[in-house]
Amino acid sequence: MDSSLPTPPTEPRPRRRDRHGRGMRGPVAPPQVPLSASRAETFRDLVQDSVERLERRWPQLSEVDFLVLDVPRTDSTDRPDEWPGETSVPLGVAVPAAKNRPAQIVVYRRPVEIRTKNRDERALLVHEVVVEQVAELLGLAPESVDPLYGQD
Repeated sequence: MDSSLPTPPTEPRPRRRDRHGRGMRGPVAPPQVPLSASRAETFRDLVQDSVERLERRWPQLSEVDFLVLDVPRTDSTDRPDEWPGETSVPLGVAVPAAKNRPAQIVVYRRPVEIRTKNRDERALLVHEVVVEQVAELLGLAPESVDPLYGQD
């Protein structure tokens, strides 16, 4: 039996994605735009923006470590004394300096995200949490740390 089918070409076909003169297709968004940033990176940026805003007024905050964790730890040995009896999940915590460790302010990403609907609400809540924790660490009222605290 003789097959009269032509043999397939050995070279690949040319790409035909340049339809209608629009050029080759590329990524949906370049890496420098927010669309390509993860939720964790975006949240970290919100915390950093808030910290930079406060550092202009309170330069001693440059010695404080600001951390972002997904959720608070549940084991009782790592819980600060301030919230072991609380029934709600904290949004952040201030840990005073110890011998070998600087003071720390921790903001919990998932509890903040759950309580907000969009980026603007999230930015406001993150700033409020950071201001409250800085106030607790410095022993001041939140309104004295940021005069705009509590205003929408």
